[in-house]
Amino acid sequence: MFSSQPYAAQTEQLHVLRGHDQIWRLVIGLAVIAIVSLGLTAAFFFVIARSGPRSLVGALVDGSSPVAVLILLGSFAAIWLGVLATIRWLHRRPVGVLIGPRAIAVRHFLTVCVAFALLSAVLTIAALVSGYAPASLVNQPLTLHTEPALWLMLLPLALLCLFVQISAEELLFRGYLQRLLAVRFRTPLVWLVLPSVVFGLLHYDPANAGENAGLIALWAGGVGLLMADLTARTGSLGAACAVHFVNNVIAILVFGSPTTLSGLALFLLPYELSDPVAMQQMLWLDLGFIFCGWGLARIVLRR
Repeated sequence: MFSSQPYAAQTEQLHVLRGHDQIWRLVIGLAVIAIVSLGLTAAFFFVIARSGPRSLVGALVDGSSPVAVLILLGSFAAIWLGVLATIRWLHRRPVGVLIGPRAIAVRHFLTVCVAFALLSAVLTIAALVSGYAPASLVNQPLTLHTEPALWLMLLPLALLCLFVQISAEELLFRGYLQRLLAVRFRTPLVWLVLPSVVFGLLHYDPANAGENAGLIALWAGGVGLLMADLTARTGSLGAACAVHFVNNVIAILVFGSPTTLSGLALFLLPYELSDPVAMQQMLWLDLGFIFCGWGLARIVLRR
């Protein structure tokens, strides 16, 4: 049954954050997370730039090689470290208070992952059989980018690195920022919308997306809002991580963009992020797809 109090699961857990939940701690915490994550990432890439092969250094700019994509995705571990340091030393709480009960989070992740992956598999098989979808909107065929044998060999490591990436984003936006705001503000207009707006703005990339940058930011904000709602309804990051994970598997590992992070893609879409027609159509289609994942998660978890 769907609850008459949709966000009761999150509300019941917020008491563990009270006591060290002042707004000044949240502001300083976000600054610490930014400094730690950006600092560690910058130091890591500096070492690679000084000692790594030039081909790898160049590929890290746009993620055009498998190793480069693995490194870029794995570098999100720096956000994990930033949040861990902040919640432990500034708020004096374990990181589990941001994730939700461990057993529930794991169950939610696995349940939604399986359900959403099955739905995605049906759509993916249809795409591979037709040879066009999801590029059918511009009536151009997909291009095989990575040899299937190599792709399968790299898949376990790619999935691990991808999980690091999506879980870091969910931990920061739907775990840390959302829950700390929810402790201080009762209205969902604050703790649902504000993290989603920030999430959207951080996806604003006019250098790669051109005139589509604003629409991509709006798309990301919509995704963030759905994931925030799902997190609050379920009381854990598990379901949001699952929807985010399956979506990024498709967007990065199956149907990649030639603009960025294409190194591990099995197929390449036949248009750039800046394409004024195809990308706009695809963004709305993808948002609808994620909306289906959100609804499916609610159904299988009865939230």
